[in-house]
Amino acid sequence: MLHGYGASLLEGALMTLVLSLASVAVAMSLGLLGALAKLSRSRLLRGLAQTYTTLIRAVPDLVLMLLVFFGGQALINEMALRLGHEEYIDINPFVAGVATIGFIFGAYLTETFRGAFLAVPPGQREAALAFGMGRWPVFARIVAPQMLRHALPALANNWLVLVKSTAIVSVIGLTDLMHRAGLAAGATREPFVFYGAAALMYLLFTSVSEWGFARLQQHLAIGSRKGQL
Repeated sequence: MLHGYGASLLEGALMTLVLSLASVAVAMSLGLLGALAKLSRSRLLRGLAQTYTTLIRAVPDLVLMLLVFFGGQALINEMALRLGHEEYIDINPFVAGVATIGFIFGAYLTETFRGAFLAVPPGQREAALAFGMGRWPVFARIVAPQMLRHALPALANNWLVLVKSTAIVSVIGLTDLMHRAGLAAGATREPFVFYGAAALMYLLFTSVSEWGFARLQQHLAIGSRKGQL
């Protein structure tokens, strides 16, 4: 049915999964830093974080991808040439994809984490500090677990959107699921078969993710349910 392209599609699906996981790691790191910057007392940090989220959410994902890959490549080579390096430098499509997608979704997760931090009652942090706990233990043991519970629904939604957004990396030559499906569709002239197979694989990713997030939500809600009884 897949004319021998099944293994190729599976390799592309694995690349898509690795790309998604690497991108969400970058996005969560940037989102956490952005949220802390927006909640800081520094006007400079708040301004930088606000500029970051405003600009990134206003520019289409595809434009940013092309800008980073082609524009960034031109900029790096121009700087290298001025420093005396004459060999052409290629940006790895995987690195460009992870950086761009992580940068994009870091802006969305900044607002997610900021709202989740604000949802944690400040009295709990103040009480822990009053008992002599350090700032890092307070964050790691009291604030972060509760923040994660509040952020999880939006985090799950952003993850599902991120997985589907990885399809844009096919335009810069990364051999992900969509790129391999396109090659197979062109070679066999059966686009419906291969794009349909790609759609089913994305559906599998999102279905398993929804199940995993639901289980995690139940686990994190155990303490809160006990506290309400």
